[in-house]
Amino acid sequence: MIEHKTRVERPLSPHLQIYRLTITMAMSIVHRIVGSALYFGMLLFVWWLFAAGNARDFDRINGWIGTWFGQLILFGFTWALLHHMLGGIRHLIWDTTRGLEPGEREMLAWATLIGSVTLTVIVWIVAFMMRS
Repeated sequence: MIEHKTRVERPLSPHLQIYRLTITMAMSIVHRIVGSALYFGMLLFVWWLFAAGNARDFDRINGWIGTWFGQLILFGFTWALLHHMLGGIRHLIWDTTRGLEPGEREMLAWATLIGSVTLTVIVWIVAFMMRS
């Protein structure tokens, strides 16, 4: 006898058009992007450290860092470093099985974003106050 297999209709996996972007998803994506961007920032930092061995190279890189574009890069690096650190703390909190409820997850994501911006501004204000 010939058996006829009936095709079982299975639900399709949701695609990107189904998902609504949430703050938690956005902060997860930003955490990964910022982590990758930190590699570039660390290369600049190492370049600056190596330049310290030669006065001419050190003056050249400090002159470049002193421009508005260099300052913007440093500001972005500072934010990236602090944002990645706070994102890591957020994940560490989740590893302790705390903060996993929907409202708590969103609160931690907003705290990461607001905290990183606030701390970046504070670090730069302190740096400018110490420089003067």
